[in-house]
Amino acid sequence: MLNLKKTSYLQAIFLLLVAMMSLQSSGSLAKVLFEQFPVLTVAVMRIFMSAIILAIIFRIWKINFRLVKWPSIIAYGFAIAGMNALFYLSIARLPLGIAVSFEFIGPLSVALYYARQKFDFVWVGLAILGLVLLFPFDQAVQPLDPIGIIFALAAGACWAMYIVAGQRPSGISGNHTVCLGMFVGMLCLMPIALFSGMTAAVFEPSNLIYFIALAILASALPFTLEMIALRNLTALSFGTLMSLEPAIAAFSGFIFLNEQLLWTQWLALSVIICASIGCTYTTQQARKKAEAKVKN
Repeated sequence: MLNLKKTSYLQAIFLLLVAMMSLQSSGSLAKVLFEQFPVLTVAVMRIFMSAIILAIIFRIWKINFRLVKWPSIIAYGFAIAGMNALFYLSIARLPLGIAVSFEFIGPLSVALYYARQKFDFVWVGLAILGLVLLFPFDQAVQPLDPIGIIFALAAGACWAMYIVAGQRPSGISGNHTVCLGMFVGMLCLMPIALFSGMTAAVFEPSNLIYFIALAILASALPFTLEMIALRNLTALSFGTLMSLEPAIAAFSGFIFLNEQLLWTQWLALSVIICASIGCTYTTQQARKKAEAKVKN
């Protein structure tokens, strides 16, 4: 007889893995679209279509706009815009797994900033070692573009800002915060995209279907699955599983784009994942101890 509690937990893990695979597969689709459209056009269309889809799913028309704290929403929207645009600019120059690894330093830095445990130096050291290993010191299959690295690190900084801004009170639900934030992000990027060559051709049905697919893979599907998974996962489990994203991105790039990495770069991904898992664990342990002290 099945243990329902265990089954629901395993289902939550499965849903989260599907969400991550969906998100990283969207990066591969975006790189294919770069061959036909400017990078920023793809970025703004992804945010625009995601905002529309999520607005319908979460019934944005039910928002009481008098309660909205716009400074928080605007900061959140700026973070979304920067995170998406800079990440797409980075994967246009770097293999998907490498770009995600550099970007992942952003949220890892936020976690380490708040953790301050005795093992923090170990996680920092592992993260630095992972970054060093990412650089091909011998003949690389694909040399790393320094501008792409800068874009990836900047995307990571925006990801860190996204985490901090997302924790600020917005006056509305988290789902509605995401919807409004995406609309703000789209408004931030749209003028730049128009200047960089965006045309009305993106709204032709034959092209629009690809951007709708990108939005579903990149936002609507993973966001919905993550919300379901979080009901049956602890913050520790969620954070640990999310640490697998660089590896999933690398596999996605390998399968869909035939992107090859050196063995040292695969090792680098493993080291960064270990640093993230360790950081997630010690952060959660520290939080539990702090909560226990408050109760006592």
